[in-house]
Amino acid sequence: MANAMSKSQVAAAIAEKAGLKKKQAVEILEHIADLAYKNAKNTFTLPGLGKLVLVNRKARIGRNPATGEQIQIAAKRVVKFRVAKAAKDAILGAK
Repeated sequence: MANAMSKSQVAAAIAEKAGLKKKQAVEILEHIADLAYKNAKNTFTLPGLGKLVLVNRKARIGRNPATGEQIQIAAKRVVKFRVAKAAKDAILGAK
């Protein structure tokens, strides 16, 4: 399996495709990340890729894998990324 692209590789690909300097492409990626962090509470959408959403998980009973003892897992808020249908179709192929 191929390795994941690094931030500098992504920036280089964007810079080449858009005719920008690599430093400008890195700044764009950082601005997108900052926007996502600031707006994730209200759902942040990256068109064509998906969206970041906050999800409230309920409290539940789990199991300690080492001892088998039941434990109470507290309720918490988590960040999830929901992949857009367009991205799924482009990667997996349309059904």
